[in-house]
Amino acid sequence: MTDLLKIKKLVAGYGEAHALHGISFTLERGHSLALLGRNGTGKTTLLNSIIGVTTHHGGTIKFNSQDITKLKPEQRAISGIGWVPQERNIFASLTVEENLTAPARPGPWDLQRVYDMFPRLKERRRNQGNQLSGGEQQMLAIGRTLMLNPSLLLLDEPLEGLAPIIVDELLQALDNIVKKEGLSTIIVEQKARKIFPLTDDAIVLDRGMIVYRDTSAALLAAPETLTSLLS
Repeated sequence: MTDLLKIKKLVAGYGEAHALHGISFTLERGHSLALLGRNGTGKTTLLNSIIGVTTHHGGTIKFNSQDITKLKPEQRAISGIGWVPQERNIFASLTVEENLTAPARPGPWDLQRVYDMFPRLKERRRNQGNQLSGGEQQMLAIGRTLMLNPSLLLLDEPLEGLAPIIVDELLQALDNIVKKEGLSTIIVEQKARKIFPLTDDAIVLDRGMIVYRDTSAALLAAPETLTSLLS
């Protein structure tokens, strides 16, 4: 396996404030990572640093063997980094199909494949974004990012606030994306146990630093350690 993402001694934050302090890790191509921690420990800031919307204070980020530390967010997106933010950021006044096709780039993920993954979106394809339920909006946000045909998928709290039946549908779709399709993925999620079956490894942040790293299976098998790290 080759490294898709390599972060070394990253120091980043917002303005003069430092939220990440010397973060270093690698993500192999085709692997998936659970990014965990209590609220305010730097998880979203780390994703934001990968997409390029934080203030860089030190360290490097390499993606596909290219140093992207100084690249603008749009350049990182073009390089193959796809991001599904916690806020979803769908276009409320566009239809489902327009949301999906507007950002589309050539590659294996096309409209039909997204509809196959999320049949609900096909049923609602002529509805505007603001006419969808929260779960359908999350499916749309993920589908729209897949239409960019990224090499790396970043998901920030994809299960937050969703009904259990929608959570199950999304987990099945993500399992297909991560395991069957082999798309490299980093998932930030409070419901850690829900995403352990989808991910190869787990990193836990505290106060902007990595305090734990192991396989997801190992952390799942150590409930006392998991509780101490996240509660």
